[in-house]
Amino acid sequence: MVRSAAGGRGAGGTGAGRTRVKAARRPEIRLPALEPFTGGGLEPDGDYDGLEFREADLAGQDGSGARFLDCALTECALDEVGLRHASVLDSVLTGARGVGTDLAEATLRDVELVEARLGGTQMHAAVLERVLIRGGKIDYLNLRMARLRDVVFEGCVLVEPDFGGARLERVEFVDCALKGADLHAATLKDVDLRGAVTLEISRGLDRLAGAVISTGQLLDLAPVLAMQWGIRVED
Repeated sequence: MVRSAAGGRGAGGTGAGRTRVKAARRPEIRLPALEPFTGGGLEPDGDYDGLEFREADLAGQDGSGARFLDCALTECALDEVGLRHASVLDSVLTGARGVGTDLAEATLRDVELVEARLGGTQMHAAVLERVLIRGGKIDYLNLRMARLRDVVFEGCVLVEPDFGGARLERVEFVDCALKGADLHAATLKDVDLRGAVTLEISRGLDRLAGAVISTGQLLDLAPVLAMQWGIRVED
């Protein structure tokens, strides 16, 4: 495992060469006046438009293929909720909590996920575009084969996230902890890791082409990089 610590420099900082990385476009969400959700439970292929889910217990429910547009989910329980193939658009999720949330092959576009407490979230083959994940902690996030474009991880803790085979374009890590990340077979383009206050890579160090790291991070990675390339370093 590779461990590195940056000096907390976010993607928006100044310095030579910073303009060489294309910045991620953040979501701009303006929710309309929302109606409270009174449906009792989710339905497969359900259509939810302009609704507020407040402190709703959605654990174990099946909302596969559902569409959420202009919605707010606040302090909702998402344990093992089935949202496979769902679409979450122009929506804000605040204080979501749960284990085993299934968002495989889902689409998240113009979404803010704030102060989430999630574990084992399944998002393999999902599509994330203009998504901000701010604060909170997500353990064992499965993003294998997912497509991330214009995604910002800010002030959050990611424990053993799996980006295996994923495509990341214009993705920023700002003041967040990235612990035990798996980048095996991932493709990175304009990925800015300089703002990660903790950077640990368990697999896929060779996939960092297309990413930018800080000088301090490079020095920390140097022994493992030398070993990988067969370079013997002696005094």
